[in-house]
Amino acid sequence: MTDNNKKSLHVKNGDRVVITAGKDKGKIGNVKKAVPSEGKVFVEGFNMVTKAQKPQPMAGVQGGLIKVEAAIDASNVMIVCPACEKPTRIKHEVKNGKKVRVCKKCGEQLDAE
Repeated sequence: MTDNNKKSLHVKNGDRVVITAGKDKGKIGNVKKAVPSEGKVFVEGFNMVTKAQKPQPMAGVQGGLIKVEAAIDASNVMIVCPACEKPTRIKHEVKNGKKVRVCKKCGEQLDAE
């Protein structure tokens, strides 16, 4: 992928989101990691999958089955506005020469300055 085709997401690391599809539908969590190139996000404690891990004695890692968070498509989450506490879409506005994310419902700015 070239630099000219940069992708962006409506969510960022640390955003509070509600899951809108899948087995965890309706639950609220924080974005742990956003991967714009793949259009995916990792939400803390949700979409848990079981993986088998081999023991690594040199690193002190014990083997067995472990639970890890799997990626969720970014289209399946909605930002929860910190001001009105409702799931919302976002719009972009330019304030003080910076492009910021704004809640569509209450007009409150989502990005901290």
